[in-house]
Amino acid sequence: MLKIYNTATKKVEEFRPLNPKKVGMYVCGVTVYDYCHIGHARSAVVFDIIYRYLVFKGYEVVFVKNFTDIDDKIINRANKEGVSFDQISSRFIEEYYRDMEAIGIKKPTYEPKATEHIKEIIDLTDTLIKKGFAYEVDGDVYYSVEKFKDYGKLSHKNIEELKSGARVEVSDKKKNPLDFALWKHSKENEPFWDSPWGDGRPGWHIECSAMSMKYLGESFDIHGGGEDLIFPHHENEIAQSEAATGKPFARYWIHNGFVRINKEKMSKSLGNFFTIRDILKQFSGEVLRYFLLLTHYRSPIDFSFDGLNAAKEALNRFYNFIKRLEDTPFDKNGVEDDSLKEALEGLINRFEAAMDDDFNAPKAIGEVFSTIKQFNSYLDNVDKNNDKPKKVYKELFLDAIERISDVLGVFGSSSAKWFIPDDIDVKWVEDMIDKRAIARKNRDFKTADAIRDELAKKGIILEDAKGYTRWKVKR
Repeated sequence: MLKIYNTATKKVEEFRPLNPKKVGMYVCGVTVYDYCHIGHARSAVVFDIIYRYLVFKGYEVVFVKNFTDIDDKIINRANKEGVSFDQISSRFIEEYYRDMEAIGIKKPTYEPKATEHIKEIIDLTDTLIKKGFAYEVDGDVYYSVEKFKDYGKLSHKNIEELKSGARVEVSDKKKNPLDFALWKHSKENEPFWDSPWGDGRPGWHIECSAMSMKYLGESFDIHGGGEDLIFPHHENEIAQSEAATGKPFARYWIHNGFVRINKEKMSKSLGNFFTIRDILKQFSGEVLRYFLLLTHYRSPIDFSFDGLNAAKEALNRFYNFIKRLEDTPFDKNGVEDDSLKEALEGLINRFEAAMDDDFNAPKAIGEVFSTIKQFNSYLDNVDKNNDKPKKVYKELFLDAIERISDVLGVFGSSSAKWFIPDDIDVKWVEDMIDKRAIARKNRDFKTADAIRDELAKKGIILEDAKGYTRWKVKR
């Protein structure tokens, strides 16, 4: 049974969706004014594996992840570059897709943009005014937090505590410092849309309420995002949504932890800022994704290049084992090992148990490597005794890994793709290995050593076993 930590209750709860066979999930996406950083990568990977795992569990998942494509930062960049705001947002949506593809992110069911849902935003704002939860001042519309008695229930703070430490916009027009903008009167050189309150544009918080309810209904199962969104963004979403509908908004609130550099939150102002493409200049997307999976999603990640190198080495070990499976001659009637068979047959169940425990990907990965260790010991013993391993064990492992890879988004490459660069001619390598084998058989060790040295110059390492030779490319 899947259990999820719910920010709203501060408890790990049994997951019971509104519809037993269908899950609605909304995750706050990026504001598209710049390239994505590794904090965006962390959130994307977290909710990607949650999405994938819910599908693995047999649910039909409607996954909505928005783009904020109108915002002060977008407008400021557009004015600075002398282009329209939508040129900026369109450019960085394209760059977003490049980054997400590189780290293996599946596309959600819907990816709505704020500017394509102005009608829904205006209608929701109008409903809040009519119900007495919002007020208009000189073309600006604000939500009155004091009218919503449960304000602060997600962040577990009362209004007075929130007033003293909140990240909120300051304005003389507000009745309360915590009141937030639903609609903003347009300023000079800003894009605008017609509304009952004059030309303007939507506030940040209202767009997610309007879009989530359009695609998922007034109540849905999961709402997610980074922990920095708990207040004010998600708190405000609850207030405006539940005030408008009179119904519970989201049942489970899931938040991922920060990415930290030297124990501090990553930020441009501190100068400890890395984009996804910065990392991809040195490491593959699979390495970055694997690194992000090694820490439980609710915990902060301490980012470092040492950590990325360790992730790369772990993946090297995994693909070395896959290469060993590929190169080893298995036999239908090979040596049996009841303990290994039990471990292989139970791998998916252990993986599922880990993921059922609040999506514990690090534990799930640990189960994979524990099984590999046991399998390697079995193969070592078989080699030592000059026997052949049982073919069904290889099949059991690869079948399990295929299903695990579908969820985690790692372990899905072939060893050839992982180890062999495009400039390596596989046939040439195999021909050279064949020539070396003939030379060794003829005790022409000078030629055999020369072939090994020639391959080594191209980064190709040979590993001789009984009756065959494995090869890999040094990474």
